[in-house]
Parts: sequence; structure tokens; C-alpha cells
Amino acid sequence: MHAGCRVFPNDNPWNVDVSALPVDADLMTSVMPSMALDRGMHADWGTETDNYGIPITVGKAAAPVPITWNTTYGPRESDKLPCPSGGGDFCYPIPLDAKIEGGTGAAANTDRHILFLATDGAPDRCVLYELYNAQNPQGGGFTASSAAIWKLDTNALRTEGWTSADAAGLPVMAGLVRREEIERGEITHAIRFTMQRTRQAYIHPATHAAGADDPTLPPMGLRVRLKASFDDAGFTGPAKIITTAMKKYGLLLADNGSNWYISGETSEAWAPDIGPINRALGGVKGSDFEIVKTGPVIVPAR
Repeated sequence: MHAGCRVFPNDNPWNVDVSALPVDADLMTSVMPSMALDRGMHADWGTETDNYGIPITVGKAAAPVPITWNTTYGPRESDKLPCPSGGGDFCYPIPLDAKIEGGTGAAANTDRHILFLATDGAPDRCVLYELYNAQNPQGGGFTASSAAIWKLDTNALRTEGWTSADAAGLPVMAGLVRREEIERGEITHAIRFTMQRTRQAYIHPATHAAGADDPTLPPMGLRVRLKASFDDAGFTGPAKIITTAMKKYGLLLADNGSNWYISGETSEAWAPDIGPINRALGGVKGSDFEIVKTGPVIVPAR
């Protein structure tokens, strides 16, 4: 749950317990050695003051505003929502003051995600709207590189081969470490993570690849799990909550980025905790994970 909304059904891939699923022996042999095994983990989020992490804007659906595109793939691979006036195929009910990743001063070529959770259908029929590389609103609308609409009462994947607001064609918000769940004492979903180099391939629920033609690299949608044998007995507070989730729900590879960075929500409430979290997670290495068998590797046609 987030802000009173169920974030996908309980049997959604993000929400399933993978602690008892088998290890993918083939990928452990062919892919795991390339995954920066000596690298410690890093919590890639922080406070609003630092504009660090990915903010989530929550509220009732706003008046629909037009989305225009700064890429050629944006209009091809983004979900249509026709403008009420008939003025275009893409009008999303995102408030113009929705928070932008990195803040309004973030460089134009950075991720600049907007995540807007419309709570009108709470608790079970909320809708998530996500934009990638959203620029500051002008003329009553947004310019972005790509976008996705996620109806949170369904497990439907995106069209095969489509991106989303994330490279893997996945929802961003579903995989964030959110302050609300830390305060509840439990994370009940997989966590989004990045790797510097990925394969031009994917595993469902991912639907898109953004990597190299190298079968030794991890595909998007790869599911890894912190080994049950990892000793986190000395971990406390948020770090313990995170390692517990990584053993039960694992991590889902969603984007290219720094090795073993996990993603979280921007919140001022992280201020006293983010240092201790990173000191603890720095002791969790890539070698402490195993790849879970969740489905076949799909290599898209060029």
C-alpha cells in the first residue's frame, strides 16, 4: 500500500515472495560473474533538501494537461489518453506542480522522473502516471521523453518491446523504498536496482531492453535475491527492513546506472537515517546475491 492505494494485486511480480523460488543455475554461471560482485550496495535516495531520490506526488486526478515529446519513441511507446477537447492523443491528469526528480533546477538531460499517484479509486483502483525526462511545465502542459499509465488493479504488462518511464518497461514507483513502509516496519515488494552495463534482452515483467549484445551481461527484469545465509543479525532499523525484503522479495533490474544502487522515494524524513542505511548496506556485496529463476530471457529482434 502507498497513500491508501494498493500498488498492484498481491500476485503481481513486484509483490510475490520469491524466497522459495529456485536459483537460475544457467544465469548464475553465465551472468552473475559480470555483476560487480565486490561492489557494496548503495541507497540511491535522500531528502527533499538535497533533491536526492525519486519523489512521489499523491492526490486526486488533476485537470488533464497535454504531453508533448522530445523523442521519436515517446509517442510510439507511451500510453495514449486522449485530450477531452480532442486536441491530441496524450493528456494526463498530472498536476502542473507535481514534483520532478532532481527538482525544477535539474539538468534537462537527466532522468527528471515525475511519478503521480492518483488516489481517486482508492484503495484498489488507483492509477499511477509516470513521465521520464519531464521538463518544467510550460504552456499548460509537460514535455517528456516517454510516459506510462499503470492501472494498479491489474497485472497487465506493457506492449512487448515498449519502454515506460523506466528503461525496462517497468513501473518506477512499485520498486521504490518508500518512507511510509519503513515507518510501518515492512517492505512487501521487490526493490528497483540498477547496473552499469546490461544486456540487450529482458525477462518479464520487463518488456524493454537498453543494453549491449553481450550474453554475459544481466538482462532487464532480472530478479536477484539476497542469500538466506547472509548474516544481517547486526542490522537494525531501516537497514534491517531493507535486507529482510531483499531476502523475501528480492531486487528487480530496471535501468542502467551505478552498480548495486537501489532506488527510493525522496523524503525529508530520511535525514537521520540515510547515513546509517548506507553504512550498513555498504557491507552487502554483489556476491551476497543469487539470481532467481522467474522466466526465459527474451532477446528482441533488431
